[in-house]
Parts: sequence; C-alpha cells; structure tokens
Amino acid sequence: MHCVQEVTSQIYWVGGNDRRLERFENMFPLPNGVAYNSYLITDEKTALMDTVDSAISARFLENITHGLNGRPLDYLVVNHVEPDHCANIEELVRRYPEVKIVGNKKTLQFITQFYQSPLQKNFFTVEEGDQINLGRHILQFFFAPMVHWPEVMFTYEQTEGILFSADAFGTFGALSGNLFSDQTDFEAFFLDEARRYYTNIVGKYGMQVQAALHKLNGVDIRMICPLHGPVWRSNLPYIFDKYDHWSKYLPEKSGVVLVYASMYGNTENVMNRLATKLSQRGVSDIRMHDVSKTHPSYIIADAWKYSHLVFGSPTYNMGLYYSMENLLREMAGLQLQNRKVALIGNFTWAPSVAVKAMRGLVEGMKNMEIIAPPFEINSAMKAEQEPVLDQLADAIGSSVKK
Repeated sequence: MHCVQEVTSQIYWVGGNDRRLERFENMFPLPNGVAYNSYLITDEKTALMDTVDSAISARFLENITHGLNGRPLDYLVVNHVEPDHCANIEELVRRYPEVKIVGNKKTLQFITQFYQSPLQKNFFTVEEGDQINLGRHILQFFFAPMVHWPEVMFTYEQTEGILFSADAFGTFGALSGNLFSDQTDFEAFFLDEARRYYTNIVGKYGMQVQAALHKLNGVDIRMICPLHGPVWRSNLPYIFDKYDHWSKYLPEKSGVVLVYASMYGNTENVMNRLATKLSQRGVSDIRMHDVSKTHPSYIIADAWKYSHLVFGSPTYNMGLYYSMENLLREMAGLQLQNRKVALIGNFTWAPSVAVKAMRGLVEGMKNMEIIAPPFEINSAMKAEQEPVLDQLADAIGSSVKK
C-alpha cells in the first residue's frame, strides 16, 4: 500500500523508512533506522528527485505508481549516485522507457559503472546552472562535488524556493509520520544523529561544504529536501549555522570529551577521577566514552561538538591500544581540527609508548593544541600522583573557561 505525503502543491514525498537496517554503509549503527527520501513533482512534466535503497523498493515503486496516477515519468534527476539513492534506476527505466535520466557527466559515468542495462539512450546531461522547465516549476542545477561524492549536485526549484540537497542537511533516523523538522522536537530526536551523520559521512570534506554554502549565498531557499531525515520548511538559518560550524571544524560549545581505553580498569579509574576534578572546577559539560564499547561514530560526533578532548590509553603490544589507535586515525582521516587536547598514558614495562603514539597522531592533525604535559601512570595511579592530576585538571578547567 502506498505511503505518500505532500510537500507542497504538486510536490510529494514518495520515499520510505528502513528500521531493520543494522548499519548505514555497513559501518555506522542505526538504532533508530534511516529514512530514504525521494520527491515527485507532478507538473505539466513529471520529475522524480532520486530513488531509494533496494531494501524498500517495493514500497517506493507503489508510491511512484500512485503519485503518477497513470502519467508517464518524464525526468529522473539523480543528485547522488550512491546505491542507497539510485538502486531503482533500472526498474524505473523498464517501467517508463522514455524517461530522461538527468545528471552531470560524472553522474552518468557512475551509473554505467553500477548498472548493466544499456541506459545511455536515456541520459540527459546537465551543466552547472542549467535549467529544466516542468511548467510551473523550474529546476536549476548547482554542482556540489565531494559533498560527499564527486558527482553530487543540488537541484533548486525556483518557483517555490526548494533545495533538493542530496545528502547535505541529512540525518540518521527514520521518520515517524512527521515529515517536517518543525513537526518534531528536532534537538531531542534528530540533532545528535544529524551531527553523527555529518561528521562521519561528510566530515572530511569541510572545504567542499563551505564552497557549496558560498555558492548558495543569495539563492532564495525557503525549503530544504534532503535525501535522509526530515524536510526543512522553517528556521533554515538553524541548520545552515550547524553546517557552517561543522564544516569549519569549529566546536559548537565549550566542554570536555574524555575518551579512554582500559583493559583492567586502571586507566578508566584515572579518567573518572579527572572527570570528577573537572566537575569540581566548574566544567559543566563532560562526556565520557570507552573506545572498546562505544562505536567510534558517536565519539567522533562528540569530538566535533565540544572544544576539549582528553585521550587516555595503556600501552599494548609495545604500541597503542588498537581501538584508540583506530579512533585517532579515523579522526585524522576525517580532518578533525581546532581542538584543545590532553593526554593520559598507562604502562607496565614500556614507558611513554602510548603517550608518544597518541601525541604523534594528535599533532598530525591541524591546529590541535596539547594544553598540558601528559599524565602517566605505571600500571595503576598512586596517591603521590594526586597533585599532578590536579595540575592537569587545573589546566583543562581554565582552558575550558576561556
């Protein structure tokens, strides 16, 4: 049975939700599922904005059939070729053999790489700024390469000021009937997942996101229709501001994220003592993560949110504890920068190995300031080290308060 919602007159959401999927891109946990958005315009000419993942093809195709109500599909606009958005291209061409597949040169190249069917006869190539007139609605194309694949483009509907934004401004989390962000408590239900989505999926490409935001300056955008998550029809400066902060790698707020690896609890004990000392010094926003238990995508999202990071790890096999090393390498790969950092190491017979390894990885990132000498314990913290841990807490606390 179809499930379609009106976005505006003649524009309909024809996507769907997947609450069964365990991991996005087979990497990132989806405790609340994910929405795959697609939008159908039924003007003098009909146009579909992207398709959906194969997991919900049956429901999606029912939505298209209902939305078209016997009409042909004239245009399929492919803003992003990733398979969770283009899995139904071949089936749509089978059903609507005259449909024009709209994309840029890189889009159409990628389609031929993914699919076996001879789709080239349906290709309709557009360049930056090109327009397609559907009747009342006029589509204009803005290229947004590396947000987050090289072929990505945005489609701007001029009449109603709607930006079909591909993966930009999207979020993890399925929709529960409420299509629009103003119908939900966005900060309670979606903001953390929007940040986790951005930082882990798009985070590496902050420079390209900034270029896309600048390109949109002066464009009269009254609604944003992303490929994941709710549609924005009000308070657009809010989500634009988030993207501006995230893509500039600027923390949203002052606070401390303590991230630790601990095999037998001794490093964890130091981190707990440090957290308590920070609280006693007036630091009011503290987050703690065990790298062996928390998926790195959540830690990375918090690292993007807060101004200060503390990494604590034991030495392991004469190197850095594997989960901590993997996390720091992933942060570096995503271009995390502009944070204040403190380090805590633990060793039994190999002094300073963990600290040296963490320092090397952190200093390899851009504009990361280590704000105090590292604190090290030899197997377990001793009472005589309390003043040194106090000094570390003082340094972090005063830095946060600045």
